[in-house]
Amino acid sequence: MGEQTPGHDENTGSTSTGTSRGLGARIRSGLLELLVVVVGALVISALLRAFVGQMFIIPSGSMQTTLEIDDRVVVSKLTDFERGDIVVFEDPDNWIVSRPAERSQLGKVGETIGVLPATGTNHLVKRVIGMPGDRVKCCDAQGRMSVNGAALDETAYLYSGPDGSQVRPSDNDFEVVVPKDRLFMMGDHRDESGDSRIHLQEGTPKGMRAFVPVSKVVGPVVAVAAPLDRITTFSTPDTFAAVPEPTQPAPDAPTVVTGAGTGR
Repeated sequence: MGEQTPGHDENTGSTSTGTSRGLGARIRSGLLELLVVVVGALVISALLRAFVGQMFIIPSGSMQTTLEIDDRVVVSKLTDFERGDIVVFEDPDNWIVSRPAERSQLGKVGETIGVLPATGTNHLVKRVIGMPGDRVKCCDAQGRMSVNGAALDETAYLYSGPDGSQVRPSDNDFEVVVPKDRLFMMGDHRDESGDSRIHLQEGTPKGMRAFVPVSKVVGPVVAVAAPLDRITTFSTPDTFAAVPEPTQPAPDAPTVVTGAGTGR
């Protein structure tokens, strides 16, 4: 065997060191690229949440069976809502009596940047029954809700029990005129929904607490995204197409009359 020269040893060491440095540089470059991709994705997610749409978890049965507990719903921030649409809105005036458990700080960060659906601890979901200026009345001789004199056929979305019987549009009679920049909200499961009806005697002027400020609305619910067997999209129920626009401008203060129905 020939004798190894010092020069050969030095060349071997130089090649090994260069390979290690090259591998380290590639790893650092790869990690940096991954970090850029992750940060970019989080930024895009946060922007989408802020300006395009947001996902919420349904915490209660007030909108059954249209929406079930733990449904993940998609709320659009680019779509206008109208009478008859389902919307998510911020609690206007301490409507929420019992709130679901809040997420951990890490979970809250996930909600903020949009990678986790909002638990909705300060949000509600209801159907818009009355827009500003609308006259909403319940109930007529056939037990129906009416808006601006047009009776609503709510059979497409009102809750039906296991025996097939459907809840009444409302168990308490009322007639209201929705004030300016406010909305009249009701849940589809009328027997389980704490909505505008229960606040008709509250606020100053009388009944103002029953009406949700338009500014509190996050947006309309456009779809259920999960669970998989619940995936569906939503549109405005046909019955609202027959509702005429109010004939008078919306008042600054609401008109509230309880016990005004003629169906009992």
